[in-house]
Amino acid sequence: MPEITTYGDISPRTAAHAAAQLLERGQHLMVTERFGQAKPLPKKHTQTVKFRRYESLARATSPLAEGVTPPGQKLTKTDITAVLQQYGDLVTITDVVRDTHEDPVLREGVDVAGEQIQETVEVIRISKLKAGSTVFYADSVASRSVVNGTIKAGDLRQIVRFFNKMKARKISQIVKASAEVSTEPVAAAFFAMCHTDLISDIRDTAGFVPVEQYSNSDKGLPGEVGKVEEIRFIATALFEPWMAAGASGTTYLSNGSIPSAAAACDVYPVIVVAQNAYGIVPLQGEGAVTPTVINPTPTKSDPLGQRGSIGWKTWQTVAILNQSWLARYEVAATAKP
Repeated sequence: MPEITTYGDISPRTAAHAAAQLLERGQHLMVTERFGQAKPLPKKHTQTVKFRRYESLARATSPLAEGVTPPGQKLTKTDITAVLQQYGDLVTITDVVRDTHEDPVLREGVDVAGEQIQETVEVIRISKLKAGSTVFYADSVASRSVVNGTIKAGDLRQIVRFFNKMKARKISQIVKASAEVSTEPVAAAFFAMCHTDLISDIRDTAGFVPVEQYSNSDKGLPGEVGKVEEIRFIATALFEPWMAAGASGTTYLSNGSIPSAAAACDVYPVIVVAQNAYGIVPLQGEGAVTPTVINPTPTKSDPLGQRGSIGWKTWQTVAILNQSWLARYEVAATAKP
């Protein structure tokens, strides 16, 4: 029986190629990856990642005295720690598939696993971001249970006003959609992440500018719908709503479909973020994911060598770094756009 390496039955060189393929698949679909403060996984890592934020200095409003050095100030910082968790999965391949299948099984398996990794990491992050403590409701109602309105320009202005009051900065640099850890400049804005069911309502919002009408439409991001004043919208089907959690009516989607009679509407989260609102371990770069391939080989538990596997592992975490720089805006979705 061949010697087993860290990556199963493939060499480190092949494993590195497979890892790059895993990371490349679905990168353009990742939304939360773009706007978080990226903290790449360090080599020989512990299970704790530390994100750091430096606080603003107090205003120096006193005039300087001639010849007297001011006392100065110390930099103050806030550290937010997050615990890394390991995630992974595998698909089983059989000796029959390996021996008779006309497609290259390793390549196909890595492709579908790459998409699975992307969706897994996204929903883990989205779940954390949806739990933020700064909340706005459509039409300024009091709670989720009475939400019965769609996205409004006035609500968005309230969010921008709040961000400005909290000294939140617009995002002008994002994590690039690439298997390598890198960034790229974007037109400064606050970014809103939401479900694709809301695209029609976004387009109907007063002041909406579609991405194809940007001064440089090539700068639109994957999944970007357009902008309303200072907020740019990115849509993905992974931002799932709270089903039938809002007020009753027939105008809005309920349990994912058009209601035939009055029913509680689904409530969708729109996560609006400023610079450094949250931190992530990017699904990019060396060591971000570990592929494994085990060929069907006779073992004690599989004496005929009928089963093998293609799998992956990754370490991930996400942390909200400033609750005042991330807002959850809860809305309904028009049933018949």
